[in-house]
Amino acid sequence: MSSKNSNKLNVPESKAAMDKFKMQAANDVGVNLKQGYNGDLTSREAGSVGGQMVKKMIESYEKSL
Repeated sequence: MSSKNSNKLNVPESKAAMDKFKMQAANDVGVNLKQGYNGDLTSREAGSVGGQMVKKMIESYEKSL
């Protein structure tokens, strides 16, 4: 497998905010996320972080309606 990350931010300046958001989501679901490489996470842990991020984004969007 290639270690090249194909995820691109539409606004590169938002990287710090997205990293902070990811850390907060990981904390919310009890996943020990560290800065940098997190290849030791299980699929379940990684999925729960991503799911929490999506849940928060949807809640934010719904509040703005």
